Amino acid sequence: MQVVFEFKFHSVDKPCELFNRVRYGSGRFYFVAVMLFLLDAVAMSPANAAAPNILLVLADDMGYGDLGCTGSQSLKTDRIDALAKSGVLCSRAYVASSVCSPSRAGLITGRDPRRFGYQANLNMGSANYGARVDLLGLPPGEHTLADHLGAAGYSTALVGKWHLGMGVGFHPQERGFDYFCGMLGGGHAYFPKAGTNKLERNGVPLTQFSSPYLTDFFTDEATGWIGKQDQADDDKPWFMFLSYNAPHGPLQATEEDLAAFSHIKERKRRTYAAMMLALDRGVGRVLDCLDELGERENTLICFFSDNGGATGNASWNGELSGVKGTLREGGVRIPMIWSWPETIPAEQTHDGVLSSLDLLPTFMSAAGEMPLPLGPVRSHEDKNNRRKAVALYGQYDGENLLPQLSGKQAAPRRTLFWRLQGQVAILDGPDKLISLSHRAPQVFRPTEDAGEQQDRFDSDRTRADELFQLLGKWQASLATVPLWGSSPYWSSQSAKQHDNYPPRDEPE
Repeated sequence: MQVVFEFKFHSVDKPCELFNRVRYGSGRFYFVAVMLFLLDAVAMSPANAAAPNILLVLADDMGYGDLGCTGSQSLKTDRIDALAKSGVLCSRAYVASSVCSPSRAGLITGRDPRRFGYQANLNMGSANYGARVDLLGLPPGEHTLADHLGAAGYSTALVGKWHLGMGVGFHPQERGFDYFCGMLGGGHAYFPKAGTNKLERNGVPLTQFSSPYLTDFFTDEATGWIGKQDQADDDKPWFMFLSYNAPHGPLQATEEDLAAFSHIKERKRRTYAAMMLALDRGVGRVLDCLDELGERENTLICFFSDNGGATGNASWNGELSGVKGTLREGGVRIPMIWSWPETIPAEQTHDGVLSSLDLLPTFMSAAGEMPLPLGPVRSHEDKNNRRKAVALYGQYDGENLLPQLSGKQAAPRRTLFWRLQGQVAILDGPDKLISLSHRAPQVFRPTEDAGEQQDRFDSDRTRADELFQLLGKWQASLATVPLWGSSPYWSSQSAKQHDNYPPRDEPE
């Protein structure tokens, strides 16, 4: 009986790892494991109800400190703060990369993006890369959240920024989404014009907009689609990925929103604050839509940013050092909010380590379904390393967060990895090692030193060696080299920004 209990607990904690084990196990073991997983998933749902709707809201380049609930005294984020109060505010959540495109590749697959060669940003046209054009995006065969949830019976939609490839095979509607309205690239002007925008709806270029300001337009699209799902005859649960590009540059805001921040002296910071106000208004409108439809209690909501605040958008990373593009806390650590009334207790904070890679197992647990298995090894992947990586880390990399968020389980020890633009890093338990190509490695303890000001490398070389060994083991397990690289310019920028952005007070 003891063995059965331990195994069942494991299936709640990390269903994707369970799947990895049973996928290659005996038929009898697979059957028992699947049954235990399904029982656990059902038990996590309120009153064993039908699968919930799932809403993922992503900000873009938002600073860690730029919410009222994370320390801002000058920005107005009342609706996002209220969302945090309705559930759990997670203070030590991490994304898979400190730049937009690989970060999104991680959160949408539930896999460390370096495992399938997605290391660098996609910030140029295909003619500017030396890689195969058919590899310039989320590799075909990597399942997305929409693939997994679509297979579980969900209607799926993406509104906003994609940034995971623009060629054949990469379009959101080729990657599991039933509906798409937004831009395929990484940025867009906030006042789109009929003939000069890069926006589309289901493959058709847009010439008319319900709102002149892009953030408000994306909110219109999201609420409109959600409303149509409520009127549909099939009564299917839905998954909405509302992928705002705010507050990513260019810094553009409406005059009305700017007027709310006349107290902020610095022009760029004032514009950023106005953009955050529009983002907050959008989140509030979506929540109001759910309330009006009577769907709020049956909707699991997750909100966070794709990476930390950038150098050019006047964001503020609070007590953290570093910025977008670095592997310091300010580049990869973000506040994450989870809300699901009657399932996740309200007015809670969580200081355990979480990851954007946890979305997949958490969403699938809420849906009461298993993740899809990995596709076959691709021609550019090393078969032995693929097998090794699955054995070491499983097919997927995340944890089911519902037991933690509902207060039924303590946060487990986590190990996370990063590699980008001449930098590698590992967070293992309380300790974090960062190694850059231009300087000696550093070891920090973010639990005690969030600003990473106290380098422990020389004072504890034994621990530094342990971290190096774990990092080396992970890098040696990767199945492919990076499929493309960023311009060397970005490596030099990351090196400069690593040391030049210590913690600071909120800009005035």
